[in-house]
Amino acid sequence: MESIFSERIEALRALMRENSWDIVILTGSDPHCSEYPAGRWKQVPWLSGFTGEAGDLAVTADHAGLWTDTRYFIQAKQQLEGSGIVLHKMRVPDQVPIPQWIASLEMESPVIAVDGLCQSVSAVRELQEAVPSARIVPVADLIAPLWVHRPAVPSTPIITLGEDLVGESREAKIRSLRKWLVLRGADAIFLSSLDQIAWLLNVRGNDIEYNPVVISYLLVTMEDVQWFVRKDAFEEPDSETEASFAELQADGVSVRDYDDAAFALSSLRENGVDRICIDPSELNVFLRDAIDDGDLLPEVEECTSPIPLRKAVKNSVEIDGFREAHLEDGLVMEQFLYWISQNAGNVNEWDAAQYLGLLRASVPGYRGDSFETISAYGPSAALPHYVTPHTGAPLLERRGLYLCDSGGQYLFGTTDITRTVPLGPCTPLEKEDYTLVLKGHIDLAMSVFPAGTAGCQIDALAREPLWKYKRNFGHGTGHGVGFFLCVHEGPQDMRQNFNRQALLPGMVLSDEPGIYREGMHGIRHENLLLCRCVGDNEFGSWLGFETLTLCHFDTSCLDVSLLTSDEREWLNSYNERVYEKLSPRLPADVAAWLRGKTMPV
Repeated sequence: MESIFSERIEALRALMRENSWDIVILTGSDPHCSEYPAGRWKQVPWLSGFTGEAGDLAVTADHAGLWTDTRYFIQAKQQLEGSGIVLHKMRVPDQVPIPQWIASLEMESPVIAVDGLCQSVSAVRELQEAVPSARIVPVADLIAPLWVHRPAVPSTPIITLGEDLVGESREAKIRSLRKWLVLRGADAIFLSSLDQIAWLLNVRGNDIEYNPVVISYLLVTMEDVQWFVRKDAFEEPDSETEASFAELQADGVSVRDYDDAAFALSSLRENGVDRICIDPSELNVFLRDAIDDGDLLPEVEECTSPIPLRKAVKNSVEIDGFREAHLEDGLVMEQFLYWISQNAGNVNEWDAAQYLGLLRASVPGYRGDSFETISAYGPSAALPHYVTPHTGAPLLERRGLYLCDSGGQYLFGTTDITRTVPLGPCTPLEKEDYTLVLKGHIDLAMSVFPAGTAGCQIDALAREPLWKYKRNFGHGTGHGVGFFLCVHEGPQDMRQNFNRQALLPGMVLSDEPGIYREGMHGIRHENLLLCRCVGDNEFGSWLGFETLTLCHFDTSCLDVSLLTSDEREWLNSYNERVYEKLSPRLPADVAAWLRGKTMPV
């Protein structure tokens, strides 16, 4: 039976015939190469029905394919049913990315249309290198003729953050960026990455759900700073936004209209810019072409922005904020887990997610969740990025395992925590999997490593307990976390993919190994870690982790015989610290329950 999505694919094919396009490629990103796009740019979900956070589409006259990774295989199989769209698996040994897949078709001089606003310079270049004979046609808002009721470009209230919250003024950050430009012999840099702009200007918004960013571009020269933002998009004047604009302008930031960015890039030389830095992995093709549309062309240097690394290394004020955020979030989580223990059997996944949201919303400084809560019981948890249904959600039964992955955005920090909770009797396999995943989590949290070590070099510490039993998980072990910003940030991570970026003191990362058995259960244990110095000796400088998250690990379904003495000591010490930190501020019944949950094993 045909679905609405198969009809939309056929409508796209009709558009392809009208324009003589052989292939269309659409990504799951936006004009800012964001990981999470606003509704306006959720083209892949609109066309395919697939709602995972990572998915790209390639459509020919007789084939439509969706490319996604191991996190979403089960979800994609379910959501693509009836659409005629074929799943192409990524992050597997025999993966064939879209450029290489197109090359394998051996088409003679194919015309490939891409959305020029949502394809980066690097992506188009990679495509051209894979298919040299192709003519690539960038088309801004490619599916606009098909998507009739498309959401508008979002525009939400904008706030500014002071040094008391972020530890560094925007003037100091801009001065540092200009020093970097001088060292490179450049006199401008153009930024389109939303979290970089938010960090540099000390601004926050809510233009993308769960991500406190503002849809905008930024041009920084040696003389001025031009912020291209939807400043006239509000139906009614917003006093908070107006005050933010006034503060920025007083600090030398010119606030310009969002749509003026292309014109500004086409007139750089006329405005004194002779050499500009751009990041081809973040700049979209449409704006790159705008630079070449000018009468006098500046010299363009392609380079990596210095901001992600600066942003990733938190200063002392931000670190203190993270600790405060995790204290408050820990109080929320323990009250939530107590509530679950009392109500399992009578509530479903959606009820649980809603209750957790209400608890977080009661915290002063709460500004929303950091991502959509994954509330998953039993087989639901086998999907690492499960979307909890609003209606008809499974009941939390008093047996087996319940997984909750959630986080909060606070003015003073960002949290991300996963707890897998035994709700009653568990099978031997559930207990074994639960223990092996926790062993991996603990082994990484306890690790000590020499300065200069990259995350990919210690990723195996979290996997080794699982590997011994010939088990594994397909997602990364850890990602960077922003300060009241995107819950996923780089350039650091901990995963099997080779990433040369060393872990540095001040970086905040997740520690989240897991295991997923389709149709049975899923398990993930996640805390956030602060990378810090742990000593120097004749062998060099040494780094380790401080666990920021404060929420106990349930020991009721552990197979303690699988833990080493060091792992037991870490677990007992951690749970005791959680009790000591949180119990004085918890309701008496919750504190008493937590005392029982944190007794040593």
